[in-house]
Amino acid sequence: MANEKILVVDDEESMCNFLSIMLKKEGYQITTALSAKEALKKMSKDTFDVVISDLKMKGMSGLELIEEIAKMESAPYVIIMTAFATIESAIEALKKGAFDYITKPFKVDEIKLAVARALEQGKIRTENVYLKKRLKKSEGFDTIIGKSDGILEVLDQVRKIADSDSTVLLTGESGTGKELVARAIHEHSYRSENHFVTVNCGALPEELLESELFGHKKGSFTGAIKDKMGLLEVASEGTFFLDEVGEMSPRIQVKLLRVLQEKEIVPVGGISPIKVDVRLVAATNADLESEVSAGRFRKDLYYRLNVIPLHIPPLRDRKEDIPLLIDHFLKKYINQEGKTKKVNAEAQKVLSQYAWPGNVRELENVLERAVTLGLKATITEKDLPEKIAKGQGRLLSKSKEPENPTMEAIERAYIYWILQESGWQKQRAAEILGIDPSTLYRKIEKYGLKDMK
Repeated sequence: MANEKILVVDDEESMCNFLSIMLKKEGYQITTALSAKEALKKMSKDTFDVVISDLKMKGMSGLELIEEIAKMESAPYVIIMTAFATIESAIEALKKGAFDYITKPFKVDEIKLAVARALEQGKIRTENVYLKKRLKKSEGFDTIIGKSDGILEVLDQVRKIADSDSTVLLTGESGTGKELVARAIHEHSYRSENHFVTVNCGALPEELLESELFGHKKGSFTGAIKDKMGLLEVASEGTFFLDEVGEMSPRIQVKLLRVLQEKEIVPVGGISPIKVDVRLVAATNADLESEVSAGRFRKDLYYRLNVIPLHIPPLRDRKEDIPLLIDHFLKKYINQEGKTKKVNAEAQKVLSQYAWPGNVRELENVLERAVTLGLKATITEKDLPEKIAKGQGRLLSKSKEPENPTMEAIERAYIYWILQESGWQKQRAAEILGIDPSTLYRKIEKYGLKDMK
């Protein structure tokens, strides 16, 4: 038996009763309305799969009802029926959005067939919307390339946290793909149909960043010639990605804290708060705990941001992903003849052994340059930057540090040395380092440090 809901609208009660009895026998749930206004009232409280409406009614006509229904989200299909059939009225009804047009008097089978067609079309529309959402969500992971344990763990975390509203703090070196992860979180969330807005806090001066985030009122400062909506308001019901959050000034930190606590913003020069419903994803390549200890970043804001921490591993820790990334970027950047280039075995080996201090972004730039400037179909080590081709910055064995150490490599070595000097007394080591013991424990786990004695 069918279970679809149908709304019958006609100012003749006898017609409503006839259609109700006939369609209930087919297994449909039937609701009737004796006017278009009554129908709209019932539609505001319930959802229907199909509306069958008379064209000529007292007060609001069937054509006007179609116009109102067309404004609704996921509007039901409308079948119009009338005893005053003309070609013009049929065309007008279809232009307004009617699915079908039935002339009174009609055969019972005509109504049954029209309803069945409308319901089938509705199912197809629902399936298409579902498939488009699934496709869009799958695209969210297509841009994150890798099979390493580190990157698979990141993707697993994204799947778990995407549909929550909890604030996420992405950490990792510059170029690791934090914005791609933020986009994947958005695309896999229930907010995916709404805006994904991003701002880089380190790229804008304080005054401009404040105006971009919270908006401003006309005349609030020189050059404010009209009201401007802040990007946090633009992102309402969507996701807001705040990159390089550690670069934010203390004054803006206070205002961001209010967003997280009160879910509201106050534009520059304004006095009335504006409510915003936004999921915040922040990112940093800095050690915010150290910034908090140094008094440069608010502790209360840090705890508000660090609800769900997610670390993106550097490329040197996911070497098995380098061949996949090379293949991905070669397909992305084709030569002037529209052909994809290849990387020979020696160049592939050189690229895999390089430490990549600039991470995935640096690898992409190197390959784009090689594709653009290389004259042959195959990229060799001669097409690579000199420092890479000559093996500078090559990844060494685990017993040695890279020739061009990153800040993380230096921190790892220093923490390990302090632990060794303190006899692996973690409380004492934390005091020497000037950090909380809990922070030291996290860094020991992060860097995989072990007492070799």
